[in-house]
Amino acid sequence: MSTEKPIYSHQDDNPHLKDDDLAGKVLRFIHYATFIDTTDMAVMALGEMIVLSGQVRSEADVACAGDAARSVIGVTTVENRLTVTPEQHL
Repeated sequence: MSTEKPIYSHQDDNPHLKDDDLAGKVLRFIHYATFIDTTDMAVMALGEMIVLSGQVRSEADVACAGDAARSVIGVTTVENRLTVTPEQHL
């Protein structure tokens, strides 16, 4: 049995989620809708405001994650603090 949270849960239908519940919903939606690797991404919710932080692979991923977060029902504001992962040269 997998210990991962499902991509969608019935609770996600609730438009009045706040804080940790809303943050989880946003992170699941970003992963589901954009296929962005969310491993190094954190989502914090303060009421209905979302703060995205961490690193993603490209500037396009930064913009796409922000757009996806804004489209989640219950989110009123998104502060996008995501940065692009520096390339590692061997």
